[in-house]
Amino acid sequence: MAGLPLPAAAQSPARGVTTGTLAEACALEARDVSTATGVGYCRGFMTGAGQYHREIAVDRPSIFCLPTPSPSFEAAQASFVAWARANPQYAEELALDGLMRWAAATYPCPTEPAAPAARRNRR
Repeated sequence: MAGLPLPAAAQSPARGVTTGTLAEACALEARDVSTATGVGYCRGFMTGAGQYHREIAVDRPSIFCLPTPSPSFEAAQASFVAWARANPQYAEELALDGLMRWAAATYPCPTEPAAPAARRNRR
């Protein structure tokens, strides 16, 4: 992660990148090489997390469900930054955990309709 404007503690392999640090990278504007690297890291992280979620959700319930049409990358990135700033209690969590919290809160999956057994009990 050379050139990425992340605090040294957040780069520790034992600790991992935090939600707060990911939000800082996502809040950057790509004005020069160092900030473009941070924005690229943010987008790569979000893309990888989304692809991983899609793969594991094949046989499990989804953590989040994107609407159709999907939001633009810029809109999702800005939404994550706003959520992270509004929820500083999650800043020290691993970035993937915070990203999934944001996604679940922002893009909840539709609730399941009532089970057929529940309808039968009304008779």
